[in-house]
This record gives sequence, structure tokens and C-alpha cells, in this order.
Amino acid sequence: MLPLFFSEELKGETNQYTILDEDTSRHIVQVLRMRKAGILQVTNGNGGLYTGEIVDDNKKAVKVGINDFRQLEPREKETTICLSLLKNANRFEWFLEKATELGVFQIIPMICDRTERQHFRVNRMRNILVSAMLQSRQCWLPHLPEPQPFQQIVEEARQEQKLIAHCIDEKKLSVAQAMNKNVSSHIMLVGPEGDFTQQEVAFAIEAGFAGTSLGETRLRSETAALIAATIIQLG
Repeated sequence: MLPLFFSEELKGETNQYTILDEDTSRHIVQVLRMRKAGILQVTNGNGGLYTGEIVDDNKKAVKVGINDFRQLEPREKETTICLSLLKNANRFEWFLEKATELGVFQIIPMICDRTERQHFRVNRMRNILVSAMLQSRQCWLPHLPEPQPFQQIVEEARQEQKLIAHCIDEKKLSVAQAMNKNVSSHIMLVGPEGDFTQQEVAFAIEAGFAGTSLGETRLRSETAALIAATIIQLG
């Protein structure tokens, strides 16, 4: 199995070169001990899988000549998980990693009434996605926009099935029961510590979201989001 790396600049097919970033280049040369003529694979995160040969083993800028290209089919499901920013950023980062491994299409950081706002480090979060994509040997990088307000997400949702997981005591189906397997695009909202407010849940339901349950135990937000993503992806 050839080692797999990431280069966003790759577009089109073969007969081209790409220069990998410094961190990747140093890993290839100093850790993997790869040299000129070594064969590796590169993805652009948009379904492109390229096979190439190292033509320059500079530890700060490995240059790869591309000689083979495959465009992989898009994901069968477009699952969007909207998770509130969390007090502990490490927990949100953990979810990003696991959701990427599952093949989630899009992850939207959400700002709710009870969200404790914090600085969102876009580059760090994106690097986590890239690492998880490569570790799980995928070629599709999840979309990760800037944090968005809850109301905006609800109003702009165009997915075929719209779900919101909440803990308010009312009659609702489990995510597995609510899942519509006949559609390919789903969006799930998962709130912050302390859950959504009643006003937020009412607003989402009025906009066509179905309220769902993730069981009788109280889950951490990132755990709830991961369970929901797993049920939708494998459902």
C-alpha cells in the first residue's frame, strides 16, 4: 500500500507536478526515508487520487511527478452534522477527526444561545480533517465552513431530511427510527452543553426539522454528534 499525502493544488489528470508542503516533505524524507524515484500517492481532497514519483527529495519541498490519475466517485450520502462549538475545544477536534473517518460530507460549527463563544482556529481544524482523511485513506475532505449562527443554519438548510437531536421531554423518534433511507442528503443539529433552548427547538421544528432522541442517557455533545453521524452514515 503506497503512502498517501495531500496536495490541494492538484487538478485535472496526469502530466503535471506538485510540490508538497514543508511538514509533509520533512515527514517523507526524514521519517519515511523516501528518496528520488520513490512512488507515492497524493489526493486533492476532492476525489482525485494521483500516483507519482519523487523527482526532487528536498526535505522542505518534495516535488512529485504525476503519472497516474483516478477520479473517485462522490459519496453516496451527503451527511451534514452541525455541532455547537464546545467549551473544551479538544472535544470538538475529537469529533472532527471521527466524523472524517466516517466519511461525513460536511461539518458546520454552530453558535447557539447556550454556546460559550471561543476563537475558532480554522487552520488547525482543517489540518485535523486532512490528517484524519489520510489516516483513513479517503480522498474526500469534509467541508468545514466558519462557525454559523443556529438561525442561519436552520433557515438555509436545503437537505432532503432535516433532524435535530434534543433532550426536551416530548414525544420523538430515535434517530434510527426517524432516518429516511430513501434520500441521500441529511442534516443533523446537535447542541452545546446544556442543550438547545426550547425556543431554538421550536424554531427548527417550524422550519421542517424533526425532533429526535439519541437514547435515555445524557450524552456529551460530541458523543451525541458522533452517534448521530454513525447512524446516518451506516443507516
